[in-house]
Amino acid sequence: MKVIVECDGGSRGNPGPAGYGAVVWSADRAEVLAETKETIGRASNNVAEYRGLIAGLEAAAGVGATEVEVCMDSKLVVEQMAGRWRVKHPDLAPLNQQARDRARAFEHVTYTWVPRAQNAHADALANQAMDAAAGIEEGDPVPAETSTPTTQVTTNPAGWTGARGAPTRLFLLRHGQTPLSVERRYSGRGNPALTELGNQQADAAARYLGQGGGIDAVVSSPLQRAHDTATAAAKALGLDVEIDDDLIETDFGAWEGLTFREASERDPELHLRWLRDTAVPPPGGESFDAVATRVARAQQRIIAERPGQTVLVVSHVTPIKTLLRLALDAGSTILYRLHLDLASLSIAEFYPDGLASVRLVNQTSYL
Repeated sequence: MKVIVECDGGSRGNPGPAGYGAVVWSADRAEVLAETKETIGRASNNVAEYRGLIAGLEAAAGVGATEVEVCMDSKLVVEQMAGRWRVKHPDLAPLNQQARDRARAFEHVTYTWVPRAQNAHADALANQAMDAAAGIEEGDPVPAETSTPTTQVTTNPAGWTGARGAPTRLFLLRHGQTPLSVERRYSGRGNPALTELGNQQADAAARYLGQGGGIDAVVSSPLQRAHDTATAAAKALGLDVEIDDDLIETDFGAWEGLTFREASERDPELHLRWLRDTAVPPPGGESFDAVATRVARAQQRIIAERPGQTVLVVSHVTPIKTLLRLALDAGSTILYRLHLDLASLSIAEFYPDGLASVRLVNQTSYL
């Protein structure tokens, strides 16, 4: 008898309160044959993912399965179980072996990565287990993610907003260092390459994201510094890079390449007004309000094309701040108050009913 096993796991904090969920489907997905979930105390996301896989295989054996198709949104676990990636972390090696031992009970087992939206049943079970581990009652607000992006927080914050449906989750990654950022110069439509450190930052972010998996697409600004950062991440995730011109950085016009002081000395009154009013453009450039218009267009397009999916958006400081502003439904002054480091990661979720939430801002622990 062939079955399909969907499994998932995660933690709130990485490590933090953790749990897993698994469901066994009939081969035609017409019937749920078994499901399981469990709180496992404090653990990492990847440990919880493996525990979910082991539980799913055990549940499949319990219903008499002989052939199993495993579907998970953890690329790391899928690739390691398929033998394409090595198991390097000492906490995962024994779990990988346990999963392989369980798999030997079947005539045939395959491992397939699927987008999170296609793993929703197991994801919901895992989140129930994580809620229990964290002491969260049903209807309570789910705490924001504070570490790895693989934390499976797909229960919506209904206790606060009443949002419904599966959100489109945007991982917002700023590009790595360039020569202009070293000198703290306005860097808009100019196209400097990453520095050596910038490439190292891009690689570090890529490793972090690749280990977590669960990302369905990579969308980048067309500028080289963002595209190179996106390419590193896409390679780690086994994805292609899609270009969206609306994610390009602000056009700073005549201030391009100038320092803050040089721009203020060149156009003292205009520079001061620009710092106070998002409708004011630099000479020959683009206002922050104009940036907001096109970034909102990109956001709406991504949500429409990839509902319920997780998308890595690689861009620049102003577009990323604008996406966070949209998620927070905040006023324009937030652009002047948010700080985003180079190669930092933020996470915003946009629900189909128009509501949104911010899960993470300026994560840099992987650098």
